Amino acid sequence: MNEVAIRERTVATNGVELHVLEAGEGFPVVLAHGFPELAYSWRHQIPALAAAGYRVIAPDQRGYGRSSRPEAIEDYDIVHLTGDLLGLLDELGEERAVFVGHDWGSMVVWQMSLLHPDRVAGVCGMSVPFIPRAPMPPVQLMRQAFGDHFFYILYFQEPGVADADLGRDPATTMRRMLAGLSPRQSGTGLADSGLAAPDGRGFVDRLPEPDGLPDWLSQEELDHYVAEFSRTGFTGGINWYRNFDRNWELTEHIAGKKVEAPSLFVAGAQDPVLLMSPPAIQEGWLTDHRGDVLIDGAGHWVQQEKPDEVNTALLELLDSIPEGSTS
Repeated sequence: MNEVAIRERTVATNGVELHVLEAGEGFPVVLAHGFPELAYSWRHQIPALAAAGYRVIAPDQRGYGRSSRPEAIEDYDIVHLTGDLLGLLDELGEERAVFVGHDWGSMVVWQMSLLHPDRVAGVCGMSVPFIPRAPMPPVQLMRQAFGDHFFYILYFQEPGVADADLGRDPATTMRRMLAGLSPRQSGTGLADSGLAAPDGRGFVDRLPEPDGLPDWLSQEELDHYVAEFSRTGFTGGINWYRNFDRNWELTEHIAGKKVEAPSLFVAGAQDPVLLMSPPAIQEGWLTDHRGDVLIDGAGHWVQQEKPDEVNTALLELLDSIPEGSTS
């Protein structure tokens, strides 16, 4: 790994305090993690992008890690989540940045490019492609689609239920989430029919127990996640899911709007999320799209599973944006 100094700071903005990892100097790149993750999820990207001449900024997003965890569910809506990244830029004295998101972070940066296009020099979504606005509130749509079958997003809606399930034993939750959904656990994934059976089980019980850790995840790395989520619980992250319908209402004014910034989509070729939201869904919505990069041998945690391939793709995007190019 490149010998790059990673700085830590706390940034007070938008009514919360965000714990931020930062490295390098140059054009800013903001890395937005997903669920259930941390700024730590970008540990392989931060030094590589900084060494290439960029100022890399990775927050624990609200509800996670050492950042604030507001109690009100509506404090986790898309206006607050994009507002945090906007405020982060303001507090760090930056006008524009390239925004990179994974999982839920991907949904945030796609919306950032629509809500605040003047601040977005480029955007990369990982795992979750740009998803056009639904014809009705998303949770309502999911209830119609899944009926009595189990679907984790619907399970997450009732306050307290999933929180207790995931928080009962954070070590089991994180081990199964990170290692149990790895591609080498053949035939496993969120979309498997067994995971959807209406049999009364919760979320964690449906996740496969791995037969060991994959080669991309050490016990020490897993322990870092377990320690953080043991301390914070999972409610902050789950609250993001409880705002799907609210987000739909709050973004009516940008319905039909396209992403104008240079864009990239990156995912593991074995990511089960692609079965629910294939990259083709974003066709026609990205006016300056630089391509879809599907990485063989990687599942959902793509930037941790295949960091070299992800870093190469990110640097190609960054170097192709005139104001951000280091070449």
